[in-house]
Amino acid sequence: MGSKARTIFDLSVPGRTGFSLPVCDVPETAPEDLIPARYLRGETPALPEVSEVDVVRHYTGLSRKNHGVDAGFYPLGSCTMKYNPKVNEDAAALPGFTSAHPLAPESTVQGCLEILFRLGGMLAEITGMDDMTLQPAAGAHGELTGLMILKAYHESRGDSRRTKVLIPDSAHGTNPASATLAGFEGIEIRSDGRGNIDLDDLRAHAGGDTAGLMLTNPNTLGLFDDHILEIADIVHQAGGLLYYDGANANAIVGVCRPGDMGFDIVHLNLHKTFSTPHGGGGPGAGPVGVKHALAQFLPSPVVVERDGGYALQEQGPASIGRVRSFYGNFGVIVRAYTYLCSVGAEGLREISRSAVLNANYLRTQLQSDFDVAFNRPCMHEVVLTATRQKNENGVTANDIAKRLIDFGIHPPTIYFPLIVHEALMIEPTETESRETLDDFLAAMRQIAKEARETPEVLKSAPHTTAVSHLDETKAARFPVLRWTPEK
Repeated sequence: MGSKARTIFDLSVPGRTGFSLPVCDVPETAPEDLIPARYLRGETPALPEVSEVDVVRHYTGLSRKNHGVDAGFYPLGSCTMKYNPKVNEDAAALPGFTSAHPLAPESTVQGCLEILFRLGGMLAEITGMDDMTLQPAAGAHGELTGLMILKAYHESRGDSRRTKVLIPDSAHGTNPASATLAGFEGIEIRSDGRGNIDLDDLRAHAGGDTAGLMLTNPNTLGLFDDHILEIADIVHQAGGLLYYDGANANAIVGVCRPGDMGFDIVHLNLHKTFSTPHGGGGPGAGPVGVKHALAQFLPSPVVVERDGGYALQEQGPASIGRVRSFYGNFGVIVRAYTYLCSVGAEGLREISRSAVLNANYLRTQLQSDFDVAFNRPCMHEVVLTATRQKNENGVTANDIAKRLIDFGIHPPTIYFPLIVHEALMIEPTETESRETLDDFLAAMRQIAKEARETPEVLKSAPHTTAVSHLDETKAARFPVLRWTPEK
């Protein structure tokens, strides 16, 4: 069991201080003369009394308890938590970028506009699209933007019957949510025995009320749907559009393009595929690309070349309007542009190939200790299942994930995709070495052995953290959201 976590209050000693205040520069008077009474506390708060070095050590110690991709292996499936080259951070921190104001005259921010223009062109080439918008602030925001474009397209044709969006049962959870938010009805399409879309089920649901199909390829099972051209043909013949969820694009960038697969709309995650840190919920960016026929519906404004420079140009009346204040998360955009300039076209291909190689290495090495959900060549991630461990000794995917923490490894995604029982979704990414993968394999094999021989070790894990195995039901029903001193 880990030791009890110490708070800054536990370090408090009466009379100890770690600072000295300057001479008071306001009149010494009653508090209510300076602050309205309704803002005053009833009593002075019991603040901790600690030395400066204790404060520094306390917060440094807390920082060491955090786990990130800079600290260790982070195989979080479907999130692409890969190493972010620090040159990207240096570029984004340049004063000319950080000091730029969104309302500054265009003549004073030509460098910023040029980056927006160039990155849009790069992403269009990478995805096989004709035009891009960089406004959306995240992947789900990109989904919503793409669906708004899809809806505007059908409305412009007077086709009000198209109220349904087809969504595979292996889709990201944001897909049905985005479809609902955009005013569509989500219709689930089941997977077949190989983890692809069931073509018969797709044909049965594609019709005159179909607005489009949302699909990521490879899908959340880490599998490339080898019927993608037939899928595109079925949707297009029904009069719908094909929307590409780019969350898993780290498996294909530089190798194949959604536009060549038949997709009409694409969103990308700059904060995953293009190497911007995104742990803790942000920041992000979810650019959306479209084929030429849909360009008129893109959000305003767009960046264009004009008179030897660059300008922001408002779209025509068909535009869906702004989806973000100003033009998106510019710091993320600079990082992605730096990344693409650094790796180049061949580097992108190597990224995808290495990501796929690493995932298949893990798949083949672990298939004797764990069951593979769909045991065929995968792409950037492999989905295992702990069903064997659960049936034999009651060890769950959650137990395995908790035990990995004791090995200094961040747990993978668990219980997703929902169609895989006791799922463990592992994405090694291209930035991990053979040695790191072998350390992970050794940990997983040890855990598989413990599941057979000493399952209680897993059921009580983790053992090396300040807080050990929690009662998650109790934590959800009776959360402790603030610190209170012990009586």
